[in-house]
Amino acid sequence: MKIVVNTRLLISNKLGGIGWFAYHTLKRIVKNNPQHQFVFLFDRKYSEEFIFNSNVIPEVIFPPTRHPLLSYIWLEHSIVQTVRRHKPDLFYSPDGYLSLKLKEIPSIAAIHDLNFHHNPKDVPFIVSKYYYYFIPKFARFAKRIITVSEFSKQDIAKQYNIPLDIIDVAYNGANEMFEPISEDEKYKVKLEYTMGCDYYIYIGVMVPRKNVALLLNAFSEYKKATGRKTKLVIVGEKMFLTKDIEHAYDNSSFKSDIIFTGRLGPDKIKYLMGAATCLLLVSYFEGFGIPIVEAMYADVPVITSNVTSMPEIAGDAAILVDPFSIDSVKDAMIRIGSDHLLQQQLIQKGRLRRQFFTWDKSAAIIWRSFEKAVYE
Repeated sequence: MKIVVNTRLLISNKLGGIGWFAYHTLKRIVKNNPQHQFVFLFDRKYSEEFIFNSNVIPEVIFPPTRHPLLSYIWLEHSIVQTVRRHKPDLFYSPDGYLSLKLKEIPSIAAIHDLNFHHNPKDVPFIVSKYYYYFIPKFARFAKRIITVSEFSKQDIAKQYNIPLDIIDVAYNGANEMFEPISEDEKYKVKLEYTMGCDYYIYIGVMVPRKNVALLLNAFSEYKKATGRKTKLVIVGEKMFLTKDIEHAYDNSSFKSDIIFTGRLGPDKIKYLMGAATCLLLVSYFEGFGIPIVEAMYADVPVITSNVTSMPEIAGDAAILVDPFSIDSVKDAMIRIGSDHLLQQQLIQKGRLRRQFFTWDKSAAIIWRSFEKAVYE
């Protein structure tokens, strides 16, 4: 087979959730199938780290696509002749964006979630309009769809009237760097970031659905109720619509106990995760929730939400909370912070649960989806 892949989100030192999904799965697919050829389409100068094997042909096609209008131009005009010149058996898009002009070529879209559909106010207006208009078209145009949870599979099928049997679930895995760290390493991390204190951690971008404002309010209530020295470490960059986060922080009596690190590299995140008392991911919408699995690989207990995909991913290896209740999140913090036995039980359950989520399994499922699209 010859497969053309939209790799515009493979940007060095700027991989987000979908970028990591593309990186880990494509790396394995390319190396595991050396007899097949892959054409990677970038929208800017690329890094050699993304040319995973000799069976990859990279091409750069402008313009860079960080605006809906430019995305439309890139997909419906810029790449069309290049794709047709290669005469591929398949076009694959890990970020769900397809070219509707390539009707003669089977296409597969990886649609990770439909948060924009359920919570349109969480997304900038022009982006929301683009998603709302094009994602349904991409979903119905695709020969097959890949998604990252049974929750998202059911959601896509319901919202767009897509047959369930053309949607394949390829769970996310975790970056290989996440693993338990030593007590000495934990001590050094705490000295560097929290003056030696224990801490809870949030890792992710600060967008509305991540519910960081409620998390800050719950942490303040936790501090009032316990008086403990525990800190809260927030790792990630601001994206948009963060006034509620600023308001929650400004009104907290415990600003000195809340540490914003900004965006960090994987080498630092590994140790910050590994030294944490608990991961907090209390989003009100997730298609998957990769930090849940990363925490399991790091032997760190998890508090997460009881809605959308999160119970499916966490199983019995996390404390589930109501993401719309400050008290629910606060009470879970109190419970896990004071119960060492519970922490150990969650870690043990996480070790079992994490075996369901590996990039090797994900890559194998995606490759099988390729075969179905081309040969069946």
